[in-house]
Amino acid sequence: MSRDALRAHVAELHACRRCPGMASVPVSGPPVRSEVMLVGQAPGVREPQLGRPFAWTAGRTLFRWFEEACGFGEEVFRSSIYMAAVCRCFPGKHPKGSGDRVPDEREIANCAPWMEREIALLRPKLVIPVGKLAISQFVTAEKLSEVIGRRIPLERGGVKFGLIALPHPSGASTWHRTEPGKTLLGRALGMLAKDPALRAIAGTRSP
Repeated sequence: MSRDALRAHVAELHACRRCPGMASVPVSGPPVRSEVMLVGQAPGVREPQLGRPFAWTAGRTLFRWFEEACGFGEEVFRSSIYMAAVCRCFPGKHPKGSGDRVPDEREIANCAPWMEREIALLRPKLVIPVGKLAISQFVTAEKLSEVIGRRIPLERGGVKFGLIALPHPSGASTWHRTEPGKTLLGRALGMLAKDPALRAIAGTRSP
């Protein structure tokens, strides 16, 4: 996979306007060539303003998890891991309550080819979906406890990879702070700490 191909992909992604109901233009991480791919759900209200995924409170929690488990923080993460999402635009606030609107099926379908192309370009060895919506794009499970804390072998478009899912690090969620979520999160982070692709990133960034 050439860096030019990935750069062209990200540039095309930024120009996408397929979903008129979205409240922002696409948000994407840089064209990082990596064996590790993180898949979020959708940007929040702050991410379009700051121009990068996981740019606010949930991001601080996510990067703290990786620093504690893998030994590297946000700067290394952003420069070493490709950051994707189910939907790349901020969906807007929920019209009848607090929180953000969940993307609808058409918006998810419109955005799906971007991730499929990224898997084909990167051929990742590890995919890390974060949150229920992201996890559901790869595996079917009624509860997070059926997925979190496991390494699941998958194949997508002829690309074989391991999947280690994480709960969403949103401050509004209590799942990862109460049992069994707390224990299962710890188990998942322990698996990430031992993953060869992440250990390679940590090793190359050591002083």
